[in-house]
Amino acid sequence: MPIRPVIWALAFSISSSAFAQTAAQNQVVGTWRMMSATIDPGGKHIAAYGEKPNGLLVFTPDMHFVEVLTDAEVPRFASNARGGGTDDENRMAMSRSIGFFGSYTVDEKGEFSGNRVEGATFPNWIGSVRTRGDLRLVVEGDRMTEQFRRPEGTEIRIEWQRVK
Repeated sequence: MPIRPVIWALAFSISSSAFAQTAAQNQVVGTWRMMSATIDPGGKHIAAYGEKPNGLLVFTPDMHFVEVLTDAEVPRFASNARGGGTDDENRMAMSRSIGFFGSYTVDEKGEFSGNRVEGATFPNWIGSVRTRGDLRLVVEGDRMTEQFRRPEGTEIRIEWQRVK
C-alpha cells in the first residue's frame, strides 16, 4: 500500500477526532429558547420582551451565532405591510424586538468567551465585540443564563432552555 494514502487517512482521522473533541467541549453549541428576560433599570425588574418573550439563540459548531428576541404580544401592523407601519407601530416593533448575528469564541473549557456582531436590526451594534467582561453566558445542564450590562449601566438577564 502506498504511504501517501495512509498519511492522508491518518491526518483526516486525527483532525476529525480533534474537531469532535472541540465540539463536545463547546458548552453553548446548539439551539436555545428564551424562557424569560428582565431588564433592571435602577433596581426595577421589568419584563424586557413583555410577559410572553419569544426568542431563539443558535450557536453553530463552526463558531457562528444568530439571536432573535421578540415580544409575542407586539400588535400586528394595520397595513399588513412591513414597510407600511405607522410611527407608533414601527416604534413598538423596534423597541420590543432585536435580531443580530455574528461569530463567537469559547475558551479551553468550552465556556463562552466572547462574540463579534456582524449584522443587527439595531445598526449601532454592528462591529461591536463583547468579551466575558461585558457578556456572561453560564450553562448548567440544559439551562443557560445570559447577563450583560448596557453602556449606560442597565442590567439585562435572560434565561434560556436548550431545545432538544
